Amino acid sequence: MKTIRLDKDAFGQGLVAYLRDGWAYEIVERNDGNVDVTDKGVYFTKYKEWRDIEKTAVKYANGKIADIGCGAGRHSLYLQSKGFDVTGVDSSPLAIEVCRKLGLKKAINKSLTEMVNGKIKFDTLLMLGHNFGLFESKTKAKRIFQKLYKIMPDKSRIIAETMDPYKTDNPAHMAYQRNNVRMGRMAGQIRIRVRFRNITGPWFDYIFVSLKELKDIISVTGWKIEKVLKDKSPTYIAIIIKGGK
Repeated sequence: MKTIRLDKDAFGQGLVAYLRDGWAYEIVERNDGNVDVTDKGVYFTKYKEWRDIEKTAVKYANGKIADIGCGAGRHSLYLQSKGFDVTGVDSSPLAIEVCRKLGLKKAINKSLTEMVNGKIKFDTLLMLGHNFGLFESKTKAKRIFQKLYKIMPDKSRIIAETMDPYKTDNPAHMAYQRNNVRMGRMAGQIRIRVRFRNITGPWFDYIFVSLKELKDIISVTGWKIEKVLKDKSPTYIAIIIKGGK
């Protein structure tokens, strides 16, 4: 995914509206016509409102931190308040503006790919909010993990949240997964776009993986899973370490 043009930044426009009005909703449209409506307030939640696995996950962040897909900066702002050197990174230019308005000192408008190809180096990549999905596909994920292994220091971490796509009984999701497999894609690879009022964002790929699939992706990259945080939902957070056992 590339950085989003300002006139196509439906995601960011929703954040701006929520910051201004105290409420806003967006539509996430999948390329089979399935739609979900999201309350933008989720991007502004405070630490006390987070799920327990989120609260545990941020404890593994250390050193210089990049919050990938930071949205309105809820995780970045918390870590900044605790004295960490954290940079919010998002492909949405308006999301970065919102982060700065809320007091985030470091925020850059870049996609995951652009950040990896840049010169700024980090000790922790934080990818909460299901942002493992920003790897887009199995092939691209392996390639980026391999590149990160080369440029990140020993004992650095990638803290990535995703969701096991197989833990569903929704007929529409199950049919979509079967079609993906027929096309040679991973079952949990989806193509989506964000819509807000009269603005429609660009289509992009996003991926959900089971723990077994995640282990397979990183098995050839030098990264190892240090810890897996779970709750009762299909969501889990993997603490992935360079040089781990």
